[in-house]
This record gives sequence, C-alpha cells and structure tokens, in this order.
Amino acid sequence: MASTKTSTKKKSPAVKKPATKKTKAKAASASKATVAKKVATKKAPAKKASKSKSAKANPAERYRMTEVAAYFIAERDCFAGNASDYWIAAEIQISKMLKV
Repeated sequence: MASTKTSTKKKSPAVKKPATKKTKAKAASASKATVAKKVATKKAPAKKASKSKSAKANPAERYRMTEVAAYFIAERDCFAGNASDYWIAAEIQISKMLKV
C-alpha cells in the first residue's frame, strides 16, 4: 500500500495593528460633525393626500380587490348564487370605493 504524507504547515497568526486612541478633541469634533449631518439630512414630514382626490390603483391591485370583495359577497350569501353576479357586485363596490 502506498502511504500518504500529510503536510503539517503551521499557520502564522494574523498580525494585529496596534489600537489607536482618539483624543477627546478629535472625538468631540467627530460627534459634532455627525450631529450636524443628521440635522442637515432631516426631511420635512410628508404631506397627507386630501380627501377630494380619488385613489389610484393599478389594474393588478384593482383585480385583487375585486376578487377579494367578490369572495366576501359570495360568503355572505353562503355561495348560493352565480359567481359572475358576485363579481359584478364586487366591481360596483370597488368602483364606488375608488370613485372611478
């Protein structure tokens, strides 16, 4: 049988850099700079949409809202009616809600 030799290389430990100490003046100036940056980047609160504007929904969102509304209308009717009737009722409901 052929014997295999394993190499036993020792890994040298990573060289650590000496820690640097910040002076109090440097630390104070650094903290003032970060405070100044935070104050400068603060945004004004977003304006709320007025109630007079109608909500905009893309077609995928509108379809999903109609789908969910049709399900709940059908559930309230114990699924006794026609699915297309539930869908039409849901479309009317969603159109009124979105004011389109």
